Amino acid sequence: MRDYYEILGVERGCDDSALKSAFRKQAMQHHPDRNAGCEEAAGRFKEINEAYSVLSDPQKRAAYDRFGHAGVNGQGGFGGNGQFHDVGDIFNEVFGDVFGDMFGGRGQRQRGGPARGNDLRYDLEISLEQAYAGAEVEITVPVTMTCEPCEGSGAKPGTSPTQCSTCHGAGRVRASQGFFSIERACPRCGGSGRMVLDPCVECRGAGQIRKTRTLAVRIPSGVDDGARIRLAGEGDAGMRGGPRGDLYIFISVTPHELFERDGLDLLCTVPVPMCVAALGGEIEAPCLMGGADCDGACKIEVTVPEGAQTGKTVRVKGRGMPSLRGPQRGDLVVELFVETPTRLTARQKELMRELADLCSEQQHPKAAGFTGKAKKFWDNVTGQA
Repeated sequence: MRDYYEILGVERGCDDSALKSAFRKQAMQHHPDRNAGCEEAAGRFKEINEAYSVLSDPQKRAAYDRFGHAGVNGQGGFGGNGQFHDVGDIFNEVFGDVFGDMFGGRGQRQRGGPARGNDLRYDLEISLEQAYAGAEVEITVPVTMTCEPCEGSGAKPGTSPTQCSTCHGAGRVRASQGFFSIERACPRCGGSGRMVLDPCVECRGAGQIRKTRTLAVRIPSGVDDGARIRLAGEGDAGMRGGPRGDLYIFISVTPHELFERDGLDLLCTVPVPMCVAALGGEIEAPCLMGGADCDGACKIEVTVPEGAQTGKTVRVKGRGMPSLRGPQRGDLVVELFVETPTRLTARQKELMRELADLCSEQQHPKAAGFTGKAKKFWDNVTGQA
């Protein structure tokens, strides 16, 4: 007889993981279902199972390592007459994590028992003001509820489901296929193990009905776009007394016409009159948070530095979004946009021309710098020409 280690292609000192991996590879290659009508593959498959059934058992392996085939005395996957025995058990042990409960045994799942309800998703759109201050909103969600008249059994009140006569309440049926005994869900009861002969009029035997529920949801202050809120036990009802699923609320914040959020900071662009930008002064900026220096209309005074240019930012500490995880707050970042006056009167134009005549490069340093660079560029082009 061939050496069992040689049959599986492993070393004598190999561990269980290497042994199982080798058996998987060999068994899949020589399985009779993949080699229909090939007697050589069928014989090889028997050898592989016999070798693994001995080497996977610590006591049999120790006896084999010491005395060889005489030590196991035909205790492999085949008896002394060479008849096939526990291939289904061996395959469940080795392939159970791949094929689930296909082969029965330890991988088999319990059928017909309580089943948890489905989780649900609800997309909720809120305003930036609600995200800032927090809010309580009502939502309407279609959910599956346990049928009250039949209490979820699916049977007409006063009656009860009966045991499935096909699977005898197991929810599973076994069928032989070649060398294997394969289990599958009972086709008659759908794996529940029960039959409803006189269904409930309300739910038509399903044990559940679809209803619309109104829930009050608390939106925490500082929530951001894309946040998720979990409401435990507010999903679909479970089957056969199983627990309810959960409801997940996905938050989206509507874009605001004044503010843009950047983490905890709020960005806002505010136009500034040219005179105020030149001389410096105070302007009003919108603000979401009230306070001693913020009136009832949520406006705040922002100081514009003298000579401010478009794009200049002024940061107001602590006037941004609140944090979900602590007392800290972001800042309000005001971006200045210097506005050139339009539709000037004759007198205003006269004053502007007078101002222009009085201004020099000292009042327009960027323009002077740009003019110098442009002149150098033009000279170079002219010289090359």
